[in-house]
Amino acid sequence: MRMQALALAAASGAALLAAGSLTPTPSAAPAAARNAHPGTVRLAPAAHTARLSHDGSSAGIKEGSVGAAELLAKVSSCSQISNGKYRTDEETSATVPVCGANGAVFWKADMDIDCDGQVTTACNEDTDPWFQDDTAFHTSGDKPLSAEKLPYVVVPSSSSIWNYSSAGIKGGGVVAVIYGGKVEYAVVGDTGPDKIIGEASYATAKALGIDPDPETGGAESGVTYILFKNSKVSPIESHDAAVTAGDALAKEFLQNN
Repeated sequence: MRMQALALAAASGAALLAAGSLTPTPSAAPAAARNAHPGTVRLAPAAHTARLSHDGSSAGIKEGSVGAAELLAKVSSCSQISNGKYRTDEETSATVPVCGANGAVFWKADMDIDCDGQVTTACNEDTDPWFQDDTAFHTSGDKPLSAEKLPYVVVPSSSSIWNYSSAGIKGGGVVAVIYGGKVEYAVVGDTGPDKIIGEASYATAKALGIDPDPETGGAESGVTYILFKNSKVSPIESHDAAVTAGDALAKEFLQNN
């Protein structure tokens, strides 16, 4: 895993939301070693347009019906819920708090690129010096997630600074990632160092127009992560489900904040 950037995906489908969590799957070298609003949400088909590129991937994606500006207006100030602040990289000072809102938590940071999980063309030991072939949370078939194909976000491992699970954040939970006027829906897919924040999968970065290279890519700042409490996409690997769920939760978030 590298602390540096973000990426892709497309969608619209059916989502299941439920309180509960996926149990992190132990890995030989967890990411950390390297460097509520409960309630029923009525789901409707999410607006989604995508242009397929020559390799079948999506480009020019617009996910959901809620705009970036609408969401950012609701997170313009921070009610800090973390006991301290996080660094964005090993060499930086701790400046990023975890903030609370009705039905969600959020932070504003950089984006480092996580290429961990399934071995693919873009994510492997040759492309990523920090590559690990596992993720904290697994697919419905008990396989690691695919960083190249699935938009997911990395949360800091639980510590005295902040415990994500105690805050209602679950593996497979829905996340709205905002950058450059775009919204990309993702899931909570991996855990990282307990003192560093701001990381997402290759696919997340690519979808947002961020260089997804795990070694040299990423965004230095300007990324907002909104994590919806007590939400869960089923199956976790379905980006269609994440988009549909995310659109519904984003609308609810606007109403409640």
